[in-house]
Amino acid sequence: MLSRQNIAIPKITSSVSIESLAVDYFQKSQGEWKSQRRYYMLKQESEPQEVESILLVEYLAQNSPELVELANLHELENADILTCGSKVTWSSNYTNRDRKASEGATIFGIAGNKMYRDRGFATNKPVIATYTFTNPETLCLSTKYQGSSFEEEVKLVGSNYRTRQTIISRAQQEVTIGQYLETRIG
Repeated sequence: MLSRQNIAIPKITSSVSIESLAVDYFQKSQGEWKSQRRYYMLKQESEPQEVESILLVEYLAQNSPELVELANLHELENADILTCGSKVTWSSNYTNRDRKASEGATIFGIAGNKMYRDRGFATNKPVIATYTFTNPETLCLSTKYQGSSFEEEVKLVGSNYRTRQTIISRAQQEVTIGQYLETRIG
């Protein structure tokens, strides 16, 4: 029988805040990325949707015009509550479907453990996600709106790759899984 004295209990001594992890993560994510992804529809017998995108990720510092606008959109009392963020623009093409190419942009802003967005994955309306880090290179997001839940993990792999996985659920049933490989360009 082990006594309590013999059990090594790890201590968390890091005083790194979740916001400082987000600042570092968003700064490391700056740049141009080629995103290759597949969406698996779990409730349908169909081939996965394949999409290729070019993403431009820009780091946004506190009080940048984009974050001030985002704070106003979310009716936050103070615009400088958003510590940092990113602007992501994209151009996407479906590679195995006859679907129209899409282009767009979105803004993310961080305050505490909340990520404010000007739009969601499946809506053009503002949304709020809760985020955590499993380690400094892995950002996890949880977003809920319009009866759907979006769980996402975005992992930096070295300085030139990111992996992403998104699980979309409705009525507590998983309906779609998206898997991504993103490669830094240049």
